Amino acid sequence: MALPQAVEALWNELQAARAEVLKEAEGLAQAQADWRPSDKDWSIGEILHHLTLGEVATSKLTIKLIREAEAAGTLRPYPPDLTSFTRLAFPPGPPPPATPLVSPEKGRPIAELLAGTKSTRERSRQSIERLASVDPRPLGWKHEATGIVMDLSQYWAMMVLHDRMHIQQIRAVKASPGFPER
Repeated sequence: MALPQAVEALWNELQAARAEVLKEAEGLAQAQADWRPSDKDWSIGEILHHLTLGEVATSKLTIKLIREAEAAGTLRPYPPDLTSFTRLAFPPGPPPPATPLVSPEKGRPIAELLAGTKSTRERSRQSIERLASVDPRPLGWKHEATGIVMDLSQYWAMMVLHDRMHIQQIRAVKASPGFPER
């Protein structure tokens, strides 16, 4: 499906950020995926699981908000003149703690985590295509961790920022003293 300009740009950003995540994580041994710099830090495996859970939640939210608008008769088609989305930045300071919905599990097999990260992105394409058929701006929801009301395009744009933030976290884990060589 051909995507409108703004949605295509968003999809390309999502893909580029995810490619960086995978580049950092592929080839890791299980001991490396499970290693934590401290008891307070997440392992790379936990970061991957968290990213997957966040993306699944965003896909589910996309379906929910579109269905609710359809049922209410307020769903509008994608406007042909919408060529870019209003972006939000994360609030300053450290990121908010993960909510239970996106809290990762420890010790999952790295091959399973990588496969889940890839397959979730493939399924997300369906949500992006659905997003491309509606006006996402009136479809808003309060983000549980930040308290900010965002529209669907902003939720998906946040996934780009979210991946990029966690890429830095993965790199920091890998650069930490004591990170296993294999």
